[in-house]
Amino acid sequence: MEKSEKVAYVSVLSLLSLSLLLLIIFLFLLCRKKPVRSDEPLLPESKPVGLAYPLTEIDSATDGFNQRRIIGSGRLGTVYAAVIPTHKNLVAVKRIHPGLVLSKPGFGFSTILKTLSSSLHPNVVSILGFSEAPGERIVVTEFIGEARSLSDHLHHGDPDLEFDWRKRFKVAAGAARGLEYLHEVIVHGRFTSSNILLDDKFTAKVSDYGFAFLIPREKSEIHWYVEEGYCKESDVYGFGVVLLEILSGRRSENGLIVKWATPLIKEQRFAELLDSRVVVRSEIKCLVIRLAKVALACVGNSRRSRPTVSQVAAILNSLEREGGVV
Repeated sequence: MEKSEKVAYVSVLSLLSLSLLLLIIFLFLLCRKKPVRSDEPLLPESKPVGLAYPLTEIDSATDGFNQRRIIGSGRLGTVYAAVIPTHKNLVAVKRIHPGLVLSKPGFGFSTILKTLSSSLHPNVVSILGFSEAPGERIVVTEFIGEARSLSDHLHHGDPDLEFDWRKRFKVAAGAARGLEYLHEVIVHGRFTSSNILLDDKFTAKVSDYGFAFLIPREKSEIHWYVEEGYCKESDVYGFGVVLLEILSGRRSENGLIVKWATPLIKEQRFAELLDSRVVVRSEIKCLVIRLAKVALACVGNSRRSRPTVSQVAAILNSLEREGGVV
């Protein structure tokens, strides 16, 4: 090969190598700049930690804890409707009973509330902030307009507002999803029908979660927490009691409903079990029976043999769909 041919050959090889290198660089940059498809999942939304409000701001927002602003009360405290400048909408302000506050002096209230305020789920009442001062503990939550507890709907409901089985499936499934979400981080500790709020569309929102530390276990009026302690299995038992209330329309009477309902479910005496105020149509009767069996699994098994709330939620979500709610 002559010298001129060698030079030409080397030049061609160099040109090809350079072209290949440029092609590789172009493809690399093209891949890096590929846009994210709109149907690809995004990272879950994070919720800011709850704000610490000065007590003076809470006092002003509630007009000095005026009785006219009271929208509810319970074992933990009194709830007021309020408007706080940092929020555009109404909020609910729970003032913890002084006796409970004094029984836990120096307890890490703010630390616990910061943890609880990270909860963000459509079936959980969001905690927006808190306030603490000597003798005072305040919890600020989202305001659920026209909300009433499940207990109120079952036991003090408007007879003209039918609480039919489709709505009951929806409430049961929503409450299960809320408790399932909470169990990723905390134990509820007081799961009852009074702590499930329903809005005007019967969307269930679990409330008063994580405050069991304020009430000594031996003084709790909920016997399954006294006997078993504050654990996920106790929450599941409490959920089973709630399902029995939904099925029968009866009060829990601190768990006595379990002794009454358990043999009825085992012996399939559903006519005696079910709420006589609501008609069970033939197309959903099998779904109601499955709901009763879920309740029995929650309360009829030993602590170690109970289903997890995730297992319960999966079944109730299916009942909700089959019942035609969603």
